[in-house]
Amino acid sequence: MWKYLGLVNKNLVIAIPIMMILGFIFGIIFNAQFLKNLIVPFTFLMVYPMMVTLKIKKVFEGGDTKAQLLTQFINFGIVPFVAFGLGILFFREQPYMALGLLLAGLVPTSGMTISWTGFAKGNIEAAVKMTIIGLTLGSIATPFYVKFFMGANLEVNISAVMKQILFIVFIPMIAGYITQQFLMKKYGMKEFQRIWAPRFPALSTIGVIGIVFIAIALKSKAILSSPQLLIFILIPLTIIYGFNYFLSTFVGKMLLPRGDAIALVYGSVMRNLSIALAIAINAFGPQGSTAALVIAIAYIIQVQSAAWYVKFTDKLFGPITEEPVKPFTDPAIKTQEAVCEPSVIQDIKRILYATDLSETAGYAIRYACSIADKYKAKVTMLHVVPDKLEELSAYAGTDMAKIFKNENENFSKIDVENARSLMQNRIRIISSEALEAMPTCPVSEGDIVVKTGDFTDRIVSEAEEKKYDLVIIGTHGHGKLADAVIGSVARGVIAKCSKPVLVVPLPHTL
Repeated sequence: MWKYLGLVNKNLVIAIPIMMILGFIFGIIFNAQFLKNLIVPFTFLMVYPMMVTLKIKKVFEGGDTKAQLLTQFINFGIVPFVAFGLGILFFREQPYMALGLLLAGLVPTSGMTISWTGFAKGNIEAAVKMTIIGLTLGSIATPFYVKFFMGANLEVNISAVMKQILFIVFIPMIAGYITQQFLMKKYGMKEFQRIWAPRFPALSTIGVIGIVFIAIALKSKAILSSPQLLIFILIPLTIIYGFNYFLSTFVGKMLLPRGDAIALVYGSVMRNLSIALAIAINAFGPQGSTAALVIAIAYIIQVQSAAWYVKFTDKLFGPITEEPVKPFTDPAIKTQEAVCEPSVIQDIKRILYATDLSETAGYAIRYACSIADKYKAKVTMLHVVPDKLEELSAYAGTDMAKIFKNENENFSKIDVENARSLMQNRIRIISSEALEAMPTCPVSEGDIVVKTGDFTDRIVSEAEEKKYDLVIIGTHGHGKLADAVIGSVARGVIAKCSKPVLVVPLPHTL
């Protein structure tokens, strides 16, 4: 089942028109009014699964503030006004059509923002934050925007819209986060990313195509009586998407580095049409199906245009290049002293020190160097870069490695080089400052290994294959998301590795 759902999710540009045709035929042959009873379950199935894979804690990480501010300014300061203007221009006598166009431009962004940013080799972390921030702000602002723009032409019950958003956004968001934490705790980060996370976007696809089917079925007779209506809807949608691509590309190219610019484009153009559909069809009664028709057609333009834009990113922003790495500084190396002496250990000649390159991780290497100095051993530093294609697979609900099989190595190439540079900087600091009391430094810039893939598996395989005598790894007991990951890594290494493993508790940062 998951295989076929993943196939549908990967081919939404085909699946959605097919469901529109089927919905149209169904609505012509049968009385489709009973389908309204399925709107609530399909809405939940559409929204809840995509909440499970959101990394909400990413919002609190810095580094791309400029990109985030520019994206949300476009999302809430420009696009809704353009959508409203086009709605008045094209649908002056059809306010619910204008409402559909407004809703299609109101709620950023979808989980596909993250996937398409990854396909175009943009800043995935920035895209994650744009998705969560845009979704939250859009959900809060939508009732007020709708009342402000459409209140003169429609009866807008702002409390009813807010109630619907509570049920279709915030409750599923909370439920999704609880589900995510439960699965990660039960199965671990690796199993969650590999097995569970890719399934939820595929489940969401059922809700999407179900709502599209219902929206078209409910309006099929109106479409049959006026077939030119579909073309009339496509024109303003094409204009608003074209304008959005042009504006975000221009702003990103002028003001942001390549990765952030690509994230800005997809963070503003990719609207959350699933939630827009749910609002239209749940909060505005029978006439909401008219607005839903506009949003359903927007799916076709959005998915198809996103796929084509990937092909032009290198021409627009230039090919991907390595960004300069800031010198690494670790105050812990200067200010903290070892608090315990290493135990007597037999025959230690080669030590593998696994690091996550966090600010506090430098604390653990002093143990490695202290032990190495005492036993005249050699220290090798290992860092594992996450597999970006595996992360994208979790968001997209399909195996991205198959799609990009010829570019698999290139996806993490820049991360590997950046990690290597950071490690070289750290070794220079260790050599010149932290270990002045030692006759020779046990590590050198040649003792660096950077691998790509699963943290635990790469550490264990390196230790076993190269026959290291001791593995040293730092771990945090609690704290940020990265701390939880490295904690699970330490537990996994202890469980799987046949070599002795020294786990060093690291200082906590707020």
